[in-house]
Amino acid sequence: MNETTSTPPQPTAPQATLDADNRFEPAFGWTFYAEQINGRFAMIGFVALLILEFFTHQDFWTWLGLR
Repeated sequence: MNETTSTPPQPTAPQATLDADNRFEPAFGWTFYAEQINGRFAMIGFVALLILEFFTHQDFWTWLGLR
């Protein structure tokens, strides 16, 4: 039996839109740029929460008055 196996073609990722400086430009919807900004704001919020808890010696729920 002469079986030839070949790997299937790899799926191609959607091409991101780059501006003149090779940076991702803002666009509407689920884009790489939007996810990058969301991740950065989440990191800033998490660090701010840790700092708040460190200086007030209360957890987030107590600080909000829910506990």
